[in-house]
Amino acid sequence: MRPLPNLIIPGKTIGIIGGGQLARMMALAAKEMGYAVGILYPKENCPAAQVADWQIVAKCDDEDALMDLAMGSDVLTYEFENVAADKIAVLSKTVAVPQGSELLSIAQDRILEKAYLEMNNINLAPYATILTLEDIEFSTSSIGFPCVLKTIRDEYEKKGQMVLYGEEDIPKCEALLKKGTCILEAWIPFERELSIVISRNAAGETSIFPTAEIIHRQNVLKETIVPARVSDEVSQEVERISLTIAEGLDLVGTLGIELTLTTSGALYVSELVSRPHCSANYSIEACSTSQYETHIRAICGWPLPDITLFSKTVSVTILGEQMDGAEKQIQLKPNWHFHYYGKKEARKGRVMGHITILTKDIEKTIEHIYDTGIWI
Repeated sequence: MRPLPNLIIPGKTIGIIGGGQLARMMALAAKEMGYAVGILYPKENCPAAQVADWQIVAKCDDEDALMDLAMGSDVLTYEFENVAADKIAVLSKTVAVPQGSELLSIAQDRILEKAYLEMNNINLAPYATILTLEDIEFSTSSIGFPCVLKTIRDEYEKKGQMVLYGEEDIPKCEALLKKGTCILEAWIPFERELSIVISRNAAGETSIFPTAEIIHRQNVLKETIVPARVSDEVSQEVERISLTIAEGLDLVGTLGIELTLTTSGALYVSELVSRPHCSANYSIEACSTSQYETHIRAICGWPLPDITLFSKTVSVTILGEQMDGAEKQIQLKPNWHFHYYGKKEARKGRVMGHITILTKDIEKTIEHIYDTGIWI
């Protein structure tokens, strides 16, 4: 186990690599706890900059800017996985980076991620490493169709992947293969998509959030339902998986895990996310402690609390094209919790905010959401 860090007390400075909505909500939690916050992000007046104490305006992989952030901070964290792990390892010699670089390396490389999960006996969809079109032809004989070809690293808006429905789709993969090594995964028909978020500190204490049911549309999280509409046995197994992964990684910070559940009750882990996960944004209102506070607690050496879910909840994402409709609901839905991220341009498909609805009846609340005509 990693040695316990010194407690980072309120009044010290937390540096965040990234300036989007996750960094904004991390910063808000940190400010409530009494910390100063600095961020590194190339765009001025980004969501996190609006609530931080100071900003370094530079690319998030700029070595000089990263070192400037480190020199001005007492502890560093990040809001996305696209920070080079080797640069984080270098920064850790100057400032505390409790999350370390190992989890980052695993979460940003699908081959390493799958190797780690297999090593810990975590159930995965069948897959193969792909370099050429011939590799796809060979692998589909065992993996079958449909299947998904993915770059080993995530790309913006999930453009680094393609679904193959038959042999006629194989030649279409040439452009994706030019980007480098890929992974071919079997398409597992699923009943529900699930997620779970776990925070862990260096002492091995954990805060585990309820298993959530997540619904995606065009690779964007549309809706989160908590607790997930699954059996207690499934929820307990999801929690066990999260503990196994977090302890195996010696996690410090917050980890999101996405899974699929088949009609036969089999669970498959589909993705690890090495920071707070948007599916747990509901925790701000619905839980005794939010995922953003447990993340700040974990990286600053605080003890971690048990998590209590105060209410069933449904959370929906607000996209750019839904802004007008969502704003009209402000006057109509006094019990809805509206969160806007401070983004100035409401482009189609751009995540602009989220709404959390505490409820006693999940099905009725989902009906009310769809009745607005905004989320279809």
